Amino acid sequence: MAHIESRKRPVAHSIGLAHSIGLGGTLMAGLLAPAVHAADDADVAELSKVSVEASQKPGYKADSLSTKFTAPVKDTPQTMQIIGAGLLHDQQAATLTDALRNSPGVGTFYAGENGNSTTGDAVRMRGFDSSGSIYVDGVRDMGSVSRDTFNTEQIEVVKGAAGSDYGRTSPSGSINLMTKQAFLGSALGGTVSVGTDEQKRATLDANQSMGDNSAARLNLMVQKSGVAGRDEIENKRWGIAPSVAFGLDTDTRVYLNYQHVQQRNIPDGHVPTVGLSGYSSPDESVPEWDDAPKVDSENFYGTHDDHDDVDMDMATVIVEHNFSGETLLRNVTRWGKTDQEYALSAFMSRSFTTASGDPATLDNLDEWEIRRLVNTKDQTNTIVTNQTALVTSLYTGDVKHTLSAGLELTREKLETDGVTGAADDVNLYNPDDSADITLTRTGAGSEGKTTTKAVYLFDTVEIGESWLLSGGVRYDTYRTEFESTAVCGGRRGPDCAGAPEGTVLPSVDADTDGNLFSWKLGAMYRFSNGLNTYVNYALAQQPPGGSNMQLSNSERSADNSDYDPQESRTTEIGAKWTTADDRLLLTAAVYRTKVSNEVEQDESDGTYHQNGEKRVQGIELSAVGAITDNWDISAGFTTMKATVEEGSADAQDGSDNLTYNPEKAFTSWTSYQFSALTIGGGLRYVDGLKRGTDGSVGTPEETAGYTVVDLMAGYDISSDLGLQLNVYNLFDREYIASINKSGYRYTPGAPRSAMLALNWQF
Repeated sequence: MAHIESRKRPVAHSIGLAHSIGLGGTLMAGLLAPAVHAADDADVAELSKVSVEASQKPGYKADSLSTKFTAPVKDTPQTMQIIGAGLLHDQQAATLTDALRNSPGVGTFYAGENGNSTTGDAVRMRGFDSSGSIYVDGVRDMGSVSRDTFNTEQIEVVKGAAGSDYGRTSPSGSINLMTKQAFLGSALGGTVSVGTDEQKRATLDANQSMGDNSAARLNLMVQKSGVAGRDEIENKRWGIAPSVAFGLDTDTRVYLNYQHVQQRNIPDGHVPTVGLSGYSSPDESVPEWDDAPKVDSENFYGTHDDHDDVDMDMATVIVEHNFSGETLLRNVTRWGKTDQEYALSAFMSRSFTTASGDPATLDNLDEWEIRRLVNTKDQTNTIVTNQTALVTSLYTGDVKHTLSAGLELTREKLETDGVTGAADDVNLYNPDDSADITLTRTGAGSEGKTTTKAVYLFDTVEIGESWLLSGGVRYDTYRTEFESTAVCGGRRGPDCAGAPEGTVLPSVDADTDGNLFSWKLGAMYRFSNGLNTYVNYALAQQPPGGSNMQLSNSERSADNSDYDPQESRTTEIGAKWTTADDRLLLTAAVYRTKVSNEVEQDESDGTYHQNGEKRVQGIELSAVGAITDNWDISAGFTTMKATVEEGSADAQDGSDNLTYNPEKAFTSWTSYQFSALTIGGGLRYVDGLKRGTDGSVGTPEETAGYTVVDLMAGYDISSDLGLQLNVYNLFDREYIASINKSGYRYTPGAPRSAMLALNWQF
């Protein structure tokens, strides 16, 4: 079965959209999809349309992928997961971070370093930072921001080396969001939800045909919400995403898409680690601080001036043409821009004093004060890209080839402006947010640019009924240029060299270029009972500045322009089994990823070299789909033994474990439909985390694992109206969700909360 991306033939996952917005009536399901499975001997244009009744329960299983993949999920020899609109709807998952909780071992486990806090979707996967490997419709989406799911059809999570798919990438995988598109048909639906912690959110999804072959679609979102268990934190945003399509149900189709999201948030500076299990005094001269009581996890240590202001714009033109039922030409042109202005009055609790300046003691807890630092960011990310892909099927004798070839031209740019800030000290146990912060533009800044030209070729070879051979190669030519200035003097500024302190001087002026050759090769054997077994090997690379377009002069930084690209090699052996009339997909895999060219310090002379190596290995199990007509499930379990193979210890406790990586994780969600009533819920387990090495104390060396239970109940009042109640962290479990390396802070897990939604449709 060929796997050609086109919107001329319906596919199953469009049902999830009908469920997610509760659309009544009949939908032309496949016109929503970004992919098509072309029949061996059938012309796509001759296929009949598929109608989907709104009363049908959508499934969690989806097989269709983007054009980078030449086979459906069950025939692709790699660990991957599709998080569809139906699952997002059942969980009321509003952000990418929320959605990724459905993928075991993927999460925001790292809260920053040295008093700085991470922002946005700071995702880690299989032991490594994957924040720079987030894509929208196959196009890289840079920026340290939180992504909303209101315009997302499905999320593709691919684990292991993904260099042949996207070029420079994280060692452990990639995340691709597929956006919603206009389709033939008339549909109008939406959701209005309210919840604890002043949560308020509304979405609208409207689609309308315009003649026989054109359609328009509009997705809207507005939200103003607090954060469960946290004082003063606020997520305030709105978004609009229009889509217009021409030539639907013809050989040539054009899609014009735009998305704008504005966020005006109050960021979270997290909570001091004082009083946590494993906490120790940051000052050896005052050991009694070891016994200081735990602070209230709801405390907000920022000021009323703290802000995280984001404007995201994305304009996309997609042109598709079917030369025949087996050949699709697809071109994507994208311009995207993300502006972020950020100020956070964080804290560094390395010492405690009183208002009078005296050392704090246990008998005067009401007077304990800590220093507040102001973390700032004024950053703009832009991207311009043109991507052309040709997907076709052909025969060489009795052997069938499904080919995907492409050319990609991309220009990415990062601009930052230097901003400094100051804030007053704050009481540790009774913080006050009324103080002002002073922000000053320094005149310093930076600019980074990366230009990439890439070609790729993928092929899935079907040999008889049983054997599949899959392979792909990609060749990237890249150039990164980076310039920065900095204020001289101070802790981290350059030497003033006779200039007055505070003078803006050149800091880094570096560039790097090269070629990246990435590839993957897999073989699969298909048994007649639906069981597929496979083996896969893949290579990916990440050059200096590859994740953020910033280069460094520091020998200890992997972004030093003189260093070679980081290399990751993944080996995977697994099985995929479809059962329950092809509605349920069970997968199992054993994997190992080795990352080389890591920067390590030679203890004998203090110099740095690229001789380090890290490794992550384990197993991954999953079950996705329908057990019966009314019973759906999405579940996964993983082990991730991540270690330093060559180089110094990474963990504070002296072990060779990689930090901020849970060794075991389990996630699950299931739902059952009783006519008008739907009951669902899930259980998530995340193992403990180890903190990285540094010279500080206070932050515990490791955290404990935790288990969280969520529940959902939905009731269809009528064919046009339904109620849905979600309860999160049902048993109000206290836990640590992420931890800062040396900033003496952690992110508390969200306590019990609830959300009530009214879903409507016409």
